[in-house]
Amino acid sequence: MVDSFTHTFTFMGTGAGCGVPAFFCECPACQEAREHPRARRGDCGAMIRGRGEGGLTVLIDTPPDVRHQLNREGVRAIDRLLVTHGHSDHIGGMEELEYMVQLRTKAPLPTYASPGTLETIAHEYHYMTYCLDMHEVMPYETIEIDGVRYTALPVHHAPGTYGYLIETPGTRLFYASDTGTLPDATAERVRGVDFLALDATYWKHCPTDQHHSIQETIEEGLALDAGTIFLTHLCMHYAEPITLVELEEFLRQYDGRVRAASDGLSFGI
Repeated sequence: MVDSFTHTFTFMGTGAGCGVPAFFCECPACQEAREHPRARRGDCGAMIRGRGEGGLTVLIDTPPDVRHQLNREGVRAIDRLLVTHGHSDHIGGMEELEYMVQLRTKAPLPTYASPGTLETIAHEYHYMTYCLDMHEVMPYETIEIDGVRYTALPVHHAPGTYGYLIETPGTRLFYASDTGTLPDATAERVRGVDFLALDATYWKHCPTDQHHSIQETIEEGLALDAGTIFLTHLCMHYAEPITLVELEEFLRQYDGRVRAASDGLSFGI
C-alpha cells in the first residue's frame, strides 16, 4: 500500500543543551546512555525532506553536533535553513555550513529566522555571513518551501524564538523545541495538529517559565487535542534524573499517544 505522505520529518537531535550523556554527569540516565545507544541524545534539531526526485532538504537549527547528525542521516546538502532562536545549542554548528557552501553548493544558503535571531547569527558568525542568504521572518508569517507551509509562531523563551507550524497537503505538525507554556495566540493556531513536538526539558519540577516539565508538556498537548505528542528537548538529568526505561514505562498509560522522541526518529507528513 502506498501512503499519501509527500515529505519525511526527522528528529535530528532530541536533547537539551548538554546532551545525554553529559560528559560530566554520572547520574543513572547518563550511565544508561553510555551503555545503551538508543538512550543517547544530541542537541535539538529537525529535518524535513521531500520524497521523490527533486525533493528539497530543509533543516531546522544547526546544533553543535549537526555534522554527526547529518552524516547519520546520509545528508549531502541542505537546501534551506530555518532557525528557532540564537542560543548556542541551536546555532553552534553553523560553521559546518560554510564548508558545504564553499566546497559543494557554491551558493549562499537561504536562511530564515526572526530579525533578532538573524542579528545574533550575524554577530556570532560574522566571518561566514557571505554563506547565508538571510531572510527575516516576522511573527505569524508563512513561507512555502517545496510544497510545505512553515508558519513562524512566537513562543515563550529567548526574545525572537519561534516554533514552526509545518503543514503539508495532508498533515499539520507543530515543532517547538524550546518553550514554556505556549502563548494563547500560538496555542489557538496549533490546536488539533496531527503531531506536536514540544519542549519537555525537565522530568518533574520545572524551575523556569521558558521550558516545560514532562507532565506540563503532556497536559498542554492533550488540552490542545494534538494527535500524537512527541516529547523533545529532553534533558533526562536536570534536577531529578529519569532513565529512558523509566520514562517509557511512565508513558505506557497514554497508549501510544505520547512518545519520547529519539534521535533519528522519522515519519511521513
